[in-house]
Amino acid sequence: MTMNFFRGVMGGQPAGPQPTGAETIHKLCDRVASSTLLEDRRDAVRALKSLSKKYRLEVGTQAMDHLVHILQTDRSDSEILGYALDTLYNIICNDEEEEQDESEDMAAAPPLSGKHKNVPVSDENAQKQEEDLGVLFTDKFLADSENVTLLLTLLEEFDFHVRWPGVKLLTALLKNQCNQVQGVILVSPMGVSRLMDLLADSREVIRNDGLLLLQQLTKGNAAIQKIVAFENAFERLLDIITEEGSSDGGIVVEDCLLLLVNLLKNNSSNQNFFKEGSYIQRMKPWFEVGDDNSGWSAQKVTNLHLMLQLVRVMVSPVNSPGATSSCQKSMYQCGLLQQLCTILMATGVPADILTETINTVSEVIRGSQINQDYFASVNAPSNPPRPAIVVLLMSMVNERQPFVLRCAVLYCFQCFLYKNQKGQGEIVATLLPSTIDANSISAGQLLCGGLFSADSLSNWCAAVALAHALQDNLTQKEQLLRVQLATSLGKPPVSLLQQCTNILSQGSKVQTRVGLLMLLCTWISNCPIAVTHFLHNQENVPFLTGQISENLGEDERLVQGLCALLLGICIYYNDNSLENYTKEKLKQLIEKRIGKENFVEKLGFVTKHELYSRAAQKPQPVFPSPEQMLFDHEFTKLVKELEGVITKAVHKTSEEEKKEEEVKKTLEQHDSIVIQYKDLIRDQDTQIQELREQVSTLSLNSEQMHNQITQQQSQIQQHKDQYNILKLKLGKDSQGLSSNQGLSSSQGEGAHVNGLHSEELSQLREEVEELRRQHTLQHTQLSDKDSLINTLRCGAAAQTAEGGAGGSDNTDLLREVESLRSRVQSQCAEISQLQTERQELIRRAEAVSSAPASSSESSADTVKVSELESRLAAQTTETERLKEECRGLREGHAGLEQQLASAQSTVAIEQTEKTKLQQEVQESKKEQDDLLMLLADQDQKILNLKQRLRDLGETIEDEDELDARDQFGEDDDEDDEEEEDEENND
Repeated sequence: MTMNFFRGVMGGQPAGPQPTGAETIHKLCDRVASSTLLEDRRDAVRALKSLSKKYRLEVGTQAMDHLVHILQTDRSDSEILGYALDTLYNIICNDEEEEQDESEDMAAAPPLSGKHKNVPVSDENAQKQEEDLGVLFTDKFLADSENVTLLLTLLEEFDFHVRWPGVKLLTALLKNQCNQVQGVILVSPMGVSRLMDLLADSREVIRNDGLLLLQQLTKGNAAIQKIVAFENAFERLLDIITEEGSSDGGIVVEDCLLLLVNLLKNNSSNQNFFKEGSYIQRMKPWFEVGDDNSGWSAQKVTNLHLMLQLVRVMVSPVNSPGATSSCQKSMYQCGLLQQLCTILMATGVPADILTETINTVSEVIRGSQINQDYFASVNAPSNPPRPAIVVLLMSMVNERQPFVLRCAVLYCFQCFLYKNQKGQGEIVATLLPSTIDANSISAGQLLCGGLFSADSLSNWCAAVALAHALQDNLTQKEQLLRVQLATSLGKPPVSLLQQCTNILSQGSKVQTRVGLLMLLCTWISNCPIAVTHFLHNQENVPFLTGQISENLGEDERLVQGLCALLLGICIYYNDNSLENYTKEKLKQLIEKRIGKENFVEKLGFVTKHELYSRAAQKPQPVFPSPEQMLFDHEFTKLVKELEGVITKAVHKTSEEEKKEEEVKKTLEQHDSIVIQYKDLIRDQDTQIQELREQVSTLSLNSEQMHNQITQQQSQIQQHKDQYNILKLKLGKDSQGLSSNQGLSSSQGEGAHVNGLHSEELSQLREEVEELRRQHTLQHTQLSDKDSLINTLRCGAAAQTAEGGAGGSDNTDLLREVESLRSRVQSQCAEISQLQTERQELIRRAEAVSSAPASSSESSADTVKVSELESRLAAQTTETERLKEECRGLREGHAGLEQQLASAQSTVAIEQTEKTKLQQEVQESKKEQDDLLMLLADQDQKILNLKQRLRDLGETIEDEDELDARDQFGEDDDEDDEEEEDEENND
């Protein structure tokens, strides 16, 4: 019974009626669901696998839930898990290979039922139905997110029959519903880590399919890209590329490179991680080429193309400027740029690889001065050697070269000149008469040759290349005016500007004229001297107005728009140096011959062109065909910048321009005043900072002096104590001598007085020395105070801007000075007291000296006392002088305080005037803006009313005719009045 059943399933010929495919699949599903034996379930799942390709719809509809249940319950049997995973893969996958296998099977064996017979479906419809089935069954599988988690768990199984079909099934799910599967994997614990483990599998087929899985997983999901990168993906992928032979490797290298591009493209975090991990250095060996480069395989070409694309991802112009600059620097330092230039100059390199290498070198040097300088020094291996730039330009102006190669060379030249004023100067210098070398071909000669050749594409490329040599460089725009061209023998040379306008007026192809007009617009924009040279030719303005005013076909609308842009630039950047072509006269010419509204409409043809927006998207010139090569990326920026200002300039009247110029002058004056105040405030801030430093220094010195005074006061107190003790001792000694010795009153008194006199003189000497030291110290302190007051006097004017803070600092300092003065006065009082005591002692000594018991010792003491008296008198005089100086300093300080108050009031007045000026400027700006708005509204209303009157059939006369008629009427009135006066007189 069982054998007959499986024989019927496998295509045998049992007796009786043959079951349909749906019936067979239904029976197999029942067997899977109800069988208790593992072998029966395994055989049933195997049978479903064999039918899943041919009867995809039936198996997917009936068996998917049973297959998922098998994955959940029969985890112990790897064979049945493999069959179940293969079956799910067959019903979900939309791969072309599987569909081809299915069609071959259907052609070889007839279906089991008549359901699929004679169904005339085209290949496209069949493909669409198959894709719809894949999406349908994918949605059914993903209805429960736990199914994806279950699949991730099964990938941990090392068994080949489980892991490999699991990888393929998850890849198919990602292809059909990428975002949904990515979301489940992202929130699954260790989900991405489990998939990264596939790269470490020793079985190449699993590792390679793991690469395909990671490619699908990392598409368009920055979060997963970051997780994969931090799971050491860069290291693993680069190791695999090296193991597989780098550029000489097979399809595995291609898969690794595609995965790397996914991880790095538009992901600044991964790009920075790649650069910081020194992985850029590991890319250099990929581009090593030999002398013989013929016979490259298609796979090697594909690999190298992806490697170059990976380099471009790191330095793409859409990346942040800082990240791009850092990567460009690393590529130069590790020698990668040098290796790319070697491929650029090598022979035998396939054309598509050469083109992509040129594009890669372009973006590696774009905006990097170091890389641009290196590229300028590269020479081609020719005899004689020629610069690589010259060799590339020769290809660009050669019409026999492939179109994509010429576009790549133009892009390389643009990137070389991007933000490279040095390179721009070198290119323009090759056109100047003083630097032309007749024996060698220069970049300037090639550009001129391409500019005036018969090939319109060469004309356009040369014009755009020359325009990039002038981009944002006023100096080179003026230098290019010096270029003279020899047109033919016997005729004088003409300027390059004149020759461009001559060719433009000859009516060449649209592509040529567009290129020349873009060159002229770039050349004369923001360069009044070039505008003057252009207007000096009397034929240029009539030609432009004629082109704009004509009603031409669709092909000529772009040329008309560019002519309007060129004429508008002549108005906007006109310095009115030519009397016949001032701004006002050019606007009058537009109004009479073209009409302002018509002019603005023609100007808008440029931005409305279908190719304009395409060129504005990215810097690289990518065009499907040479005929669509009309706009340059940098020129679109110029148009966007100038369109609005030219429209405003054309509509402005002379009065509005005069008012605007007056407003500009007023604003410039106010700005200059503000700048002066800013400079003044900046200087005052500097002075305040210096004064603060000085105040801090003086405060420190003041603290030191305060400490010294405290020490001196303690020393004075000690001397006072010693002096009082000596006085007491002397008194006791004199009493003891008179009572114990019993000498005569006169002799005893004389001896006592003499002894006392001697001791007192010694004590006085000590006191005088101490007073001398104190005097010297006070003199030094007063000198310091003098220097402090002088410093304050010099800085008083600068301190006026400091306000309250600076004033408080000076007040504190002055209080400290007053405190020091009071201490000095107290010390002077102590000195006076000591002098009084000394005089008392002297009187006592003089009373003793009148006694007859004088000796040689007393005479000597008298001399010393006289000396001490003279010295003390001198010190007293010096002290008086110091007091006078203190009074003078106090008066000077009062004067300084008055000056400081005056300066502060002056600053307050100036600040008030500044505030008023700023308010007046703001009010003036607001009034002018309101006036301009009112005038514009009034003009518009007048125009609308005139138009309505014209529409109603009324005749509207111009303002000039009305003025003339009014004048004529006034003259008639005056004549009538004169006649009446004469009659009255008669």
